[in-house]
Amino acid sequence: MDLFNRIQSHTDAMHVPLYAITVGAVAKPNTPLILTLHWHGFLRETALKAPHIPLPRRSIASSAMQINTPWHLVEELEQVILEAAWRMGAWDLERTNNRPWWRLNSPLHETVNCERTFAHFPETGESTCLIDAPDQQQLLNWAALKGYIRWLFRPRCAGIWQTIPNDDETLEKDGSRSGTCPISPKPYDRHRPGRIIYRLGKGSRLFVPRAASQDAF
Repeated sequence: MDLFNRIQSHTDAMHVPLYAITVGAVAKPNTPLILTLHWHGFLRETALKAPHIPLPRRSIASSAMQINTPWHLVEELEQVILEAAWRMGAWDLERTNNRPWWRLNSPLHETVNCERTFAHFPETGESTCLIDAPDQQQLLNWAALKGYIRWLFRPRCAGIWQTIPNDDETLEKDGSRSGTCPISPKPYDRHRPGRIIYRLGKGSRLFVPRAASQDAF
């Protein structure tokens, strides 16, 4: 699975910066993945032009797609995602392990988070996300019964974060990184929900917070 080139082909076609990238996977081997690219930018609601009249704008819809590459271990998937996050200059990669929400008295936010991981936004419809995923509903059903994993990273290369001053000595001039990611995946246990943060960047300066004045209290 070449996740990096897949993402790069979409950024080259869109010509707008990325805000974040998420990957969702059911905790079940050999199930499809959902890759979602969250864009940063706005378009006019209409193609009409009216001098001196501000026309409403809408945010660019996210792009979501199904990936059908076979896999056996979550660590195998994570290695591919780590490589993509590394090469795209992300400061970190977040992995959240989520238990099945299809159970008695499960909180509503667990259902909402699962739907968003698999690019389902019933409250806003197609204006929020354009998706090409024939098995989306089946993936949602499996995730509700088996649990799921979500990965999130914010790319500096081809991303809005490139506008922030660079304080990462591992980055190239264009915000990317070369070579192989030096971080290895941590063991995955589907029975232990929680969050893991992989730090990929390395600061080039030491930040010392300024002590607050007593007059401020």
